[in-house]
Amino acid sequence: MTRFIRIILAAIALAVAAGAQAQTYPSKPVKIIVPYAPGGTVDLVARVLAQSLSEQMGQPFVVENRAGASGVIGSDAVAKAPADGYTLLLQSPTLIANPFMLKKVPYDVVRDFTPVALLGSVPMVVAAHPSVAASNLREFVALAQASPKYAFGTSALGSPMHVAQAAIKRGGKLDIPIIVYKGTAGAVNDVLGGQISVIIDAMPSTYPHIASGKLKALAVTTKNRLPQMPNVPTVAESGFPDFEMVSWYGLWAPGKLPDAIAKKLSMEAAKAMRSAKVSERLSPQSFVPAGGSPDDFTRHIIKEMAMYSRVVRDANIQIE
Repeated sequence: MTRFIRIILAAIALAVAAGAQAQTYPSKPVKIIVPYAPGGTVDLVARVLAQSLSEQMGQPFVVENRAGASGVIGSDAVAKAPADGYTLLLQSPTLIANPFMLKKVPYDVVRDFTPVALLGSVPMVVAAHPSVAASNLREFVALAQASPKYAFGTSALGSPMHVAQAAIKRGGKLDIPIIVYKGTAGAVNDVLGGQISVIIDAMPSTYPHIASGKLKALAVTTKNRLPQMPNVPTVAESGFPDFEMVSWYGLWAPGKLPDAIAKKLSMEAAKAMRSAKVSERLSPQSFVPAGGSPDDFTRHIIKEMAMYSRVVRDANIQIE
């Protein structure tokens, strides 16, 4: 038997084994790591997804929160886990943005993770404590330019919220701090209590407080105004031309996950995110479900990495 034929037969054997493995997957509980504290939008999406996948696939999908280092600790745990589909990561664009800002992360985003599924996206809202004497973002920028007493709060370094704040801070020539929390809940609690002035965060975390009057919306980060808040201007309308940014959520596995398992997970995740049960939980927060294959998600990541690289460079965001 020639060496070439042996290589072909070995490849066929591997493909057959991978297909058989995918057919029986999952045969035990699956862990979804959320690299932030409970209470934020990433955590919400993970728990809604986990419940649906458990029902669809016949094994428990369990959410585990591993907060710290702006998502790096939990993400690194997944990067170093076996590539068998039993340890997954649910993350935001923070995963791809951090390497552009941090001097070093313990993993390579492209090499050490397998993109599985783009789950969906939500708008972000610039929200302030009611005591802030501004009714919109343009007025807040004028206040902050005149006084150093204001501060932003963000859920994590490198998060869409942090990048949006840094871009607004630079574009508005603001000399105010950005205070970093271990997750959304801490930042939201402090702006509710008046310890910080303004946050930019995803709709699911902020809109209930805006609707109740505990926070006020200054702007939305989307290209167009939102139906829920038609009188709230966009950031682009507020003196930051062409500004547009949303927070999206994706499912990753460790690098070198077998293609058959990645495709199976991707199909099941798309089915879950478009189900009536998930829609009932997330649609009121303007969550837009996504779908597509792992390759589709990979193309989305490449496009977003180019955008974050440009925004980080233009805003001169650097983290020690």
